[in-house]
Amino acid sequence: MKRLIIAIAVISIIFIRCTTEKTKRSIISLNGKWEIEQSADTDIPAEFKHSIYVPSLADMATPSFDSTGYKSLQRNYFWYKRKFVLTNPLPSIAIIKVSKAAFGTQVYINGEFAGENLYNFTPAYIDIRKFLKENGDPNEIIIRIGAFHDVLPDTIQWGHDFEKIRYIPGIYDDVQLILTNPPYIKNIQIAPDITGKIRMVASLQTEVKQEGSLNYIIKEAVSGKTVCKVKTHSKTFSQKQIDSIDYTAKIPNPHLWSPEDPFLYELQASTAGDDMKIRFGVRTFRFDTLSKYAILNGKTYFMRGTNVCIFRFFEDPMRNDLPWNNEWVKKLHEKYKSMHWNSARYCIGFPPELWYGIADELGFLIQDEFPIWNHDDNNLKEKYITPEYKRWMQERWNHPSVVIWDAQNETITFETGKAINKVRKDDFSNRPWDNGWSAPASSEDCMETHPYLFQKYWKEKPSFQGPLYDNCDTIVIPFHGPSNKTLFNKKVFENPNIINEYEWLWINRDGSPTTLTDSVYTNCYGTNLSTGQRRMICARDQGAITEYWRCHRKNAGVLHFCGLGYSRSTEPRGQTSDNWIDVKNLIFEPYFEKYMKSAFSPVGIMINRWESKLHPSDTIKVPVYLINDLYKPWSGLLLLSLIKDNKPVKEFRQQVTINALGRQIFDFRMVLPDETGSYQLIAEINVNNERVQSLRNFEIIE
Repeated sequence: MKRLIIAIAVISIIFIRCTTEKTKRSIISLNGKWEIEQSADTDIPAEFKHSIYVPSLADMATPSFDSTGYKSLQRNYFWYKRKFVLTNPLPSIAIIKVSKAAFGTQVYINGEFAGENLYNFTPAYIDIRKFLKENGDPNEIIIRIGAFHDVLPDTIQWGHDFEKIRYIPGIYDDVQLILTNPPYIKNIQIAPDITGKIRMVASLQTEVKQEGSLNYIIKEAVSGKTVCKVKTHSKTFSQKQIDSIDYTAKIPNPHLWSPEDPFLYELQASTAGDDMKIRFGVRTFRFDTLSKYAILNGKTYFMRGTNVCIFRFFEDPMRNDLPWNNEWVKKLHEKYKSMHWNSARYCIGFPPELWYGIADELGFLIQDEFPIWNHDDNNLKEKYITPEYKRWMQERWNHPSVVIWDAQNETITFETGKAINKVRKDDFSNRPWDNGWSAPASSEDCMETHPYLFQKYWKEKPSFQGPLYDNCDTIVIPFHGPSNKTLFNKKVFENPNIINEYEWLWINRDGSPTTLTDSVYTNCYGTNLSTGQRRMICARDQGAITEYWRCHRKNAGVLHFCGLGYSRSTEPRGQTSDNWIDVKNLIFEPYFEKYMKSAFSPVGIMINRWESKLHPSDTIKVPVYLINDLYKPWSGLLLLSLIKDNKPVKEFRQQVTINALGRQIFDFRMVLPDETGSYQLIAEINVNNERVQSLRNFEIIE
């Protein structure tokens, strides 16, 4: 089958040659240039005077609309329109897939209402076959979305975020026309095991009573080499029945998927009238209830990473079309890789689906967070959340990158836990769940904590020894999680813990503090800081806190917040920020890149001394922690230096070896100089020709 697509920019018509074979599915992209208009009522506009590219957001229309993302008396809806022509013969199944749109989706074909999907984060699949024109006549598709979330019922989740200003609507993911014949493959779930046993469950739909046969072949995704020959599985279906075929395959000597080696396979499945291709990886993921660490492919695996707040980035002035630019998204994740990050939490909003494919290809562990952040919202009800969770899982469960279903963020409720336990069985890979600040739904699930050590300096000043000493001189259990919430009567949960937010030292891309850190910098570091000083402090102390959480080994993962968000340094100012100075060209703030890259090194280091004031000629012990996240021992030279005026005053050297996945503490004794002034301790190792350092600044005072 070949298809011909001719784009005519003025009237947005594409000509689609339908398949002449009944054994092949055609997936036609309707991405590209559309017309767009707004309205206050529910009538289709008589004229469309604006254009827009899909996928994107409504603020990218030409000419632009006023105040998109805000509640406006000018509109309640946006309407998207384009035309396409189908050549004969037209197959018996024609479905429009709108992968994601906010807020709510209604589809009209040739002026007729075809169907709707109210959900904002999961696809609309709408059968449009009976509305289509054949014989080369033009078809018109119109998609209506809400201009603001208040057009939706209260039972629908829309991505509430306490720290957002604009909620920009749009068709923000792909639009596709699926043309095929029965038996129609609605969905296939692939559940791999590291032994090579692959369970596959296919949901099929027929139009008449017939034998439903499913054939499959498994290949290596890149090389195309066949690893599993064609098999056939059959089942008799009643008229218009949706049923499943559950079958297994065996890949000999499977090549396992991991962030370090993201090897992919491809399943090619077909019925008499349809086919489907799915990429997948052979990997398993769980948490160990004894060690409290993640287990990837049967081995302990330490998660190091960041957060992507895509809905915040949607309102960033530098966003433009970057979230839909495949090369930019790929380079973004490659930049994350360069920081030694192997994990990411996609939080407070789902990115376009292309992001998950890139995470599969490049190798990231994704904690996929459903966009619920309501703290203690009484409107959350299990019966409304469960259907959204089911649709979300069906869209993502074949991605090897998605290893944790994250039900919500910082919300205290019993309802999400109830929903988790309703849908958990639907995932045959049995991924663990995170339930935000609510009780873990299973002892084998993880829980998130957000120990913002610097949050208290919003209103108070640190002690004489400084904020790092106040917070890091003792080992603490990460807080701001389920165990701290009164709804659960202060029960201490023993589940594995992931720190996926921490520090509270945000600065904007221009180096200015955010609304949440104005007073933190004043109280901790004084007034009249220069931009350079603030950037250095932010990066240096973030790095020190990262070392602290990693080297004490109390967590399954440490994820920086955040790797992508907004930056609003003018009114209305933002509460948080990412750490880019040029997000388009993916240039990190240099201090951040230096200190945080070192802090996240797989072979990590920490000076466990935190005082900011010491005395002349004191004899002190300097414990240096080394950790090894690798599966092989690491050996090298450990150098500890005392620096004054950029010159070494004392140096200590020791050859060290750290076991695979191990930790070891090396104690050094040092007599401090009798000269007062500013000093710096630096512990350093060399890992794969990269300097990995831990440093502490202090003063010697009388």
